[in-house]
Amino acid sequence: MEVISISSNLRNLAFLSWPDASKAALKEGSTIVWPFGACEQHGPHLPLITDTLFAESVLFEVLEQLPKDLPLWSLPSQSIGFSPEHLAFPGTLSLPGNLLMELVNEIGKQLADMGFQRLVFFNAHGGQIGLLQAIARELRIQCPSMSVLPCFLWSGVDELKDLIPNKEVEQGLHAALAETSLMLSFNPELVGDSRPFGGDSKKSTNQSMKVPSGWSLEGAAPCAWLTNELSESGVIGDSRGATPELGDKLRKVLVEHWVELFLNLMNSKWPPVDNSKN
Repeated sequence: MEVISISSNLRNLAFLSWPDASKAALKEGSTIVWPFGACEQHGPHLPLITDTLFAESVLFEVLEQLPKDLPLWSLPSQSIGFSPEHLAFPGTLSLPGNLLMELVNEIGKQLADMGFQRLVFFNAHGGQIGLLQAIARELRIQCPSMSVLPCFLWSGVDELKDLIPNKEVEQGLHAALAETSLMLSFNPELVGDSRPFGGDSKKSTNQSMKVPSGWSLEGAAPCAWLTNELSESGVIGDSRGATPELGDKLRKVLVEHWVELFLNLMNSKWPPVDNSKN
């Protein structure tokens, strides 16, 4: 079994010598991309490392398509993240929010001290979007010479609405149609035979558990849900229509979206930074 890993890419900072790393950091527009995933349950049919594999695999293909002379490098993935909502399921590992914030802040400060001008969080775990945004703001204050961009793999990809149901586009859901299909494209040997769906919720027949109008798991008026309160399988959503063909289409639009965004970023001076404090 061959799993695509960002560590095999020569643009990974960890594969450079220290003099080359120093030169990389001091290049005009130097940008470092840090993949974030999780080690958490993804139902009975997907591996715990699902989010990390997606961040690594999409970023690998994006970097392969970008011009080699761009001052753009990646870091080794942060594969254990903030996943308290899944802790009722064995295999899930989660860092406390304050510990993840301390870890990312420390690494971010070291990158800024090296001279890197941009740090991109390339995150594929929906449960830590808000936390990474808060960390990014905190780090930006501490490191005024380095801009910080907290990105989510699935956000802003307009083409998704033509491939998966609106509910999954808007709320992300978990281990459902999109994630199962994408794994069938990248690593089909890691996908089990079952195709669970969120309709197996232990309390779905309880009227008190019905979502009131205007509220949802995610979106404009969300709640801090715990997976085991919603689903026996760990899946939130419906994976039954997942296919490798759909996964290939999702893979294509995700890679094309991030190739375009990284090209736009690298060909700009954005975001502004305060170099007066260097």
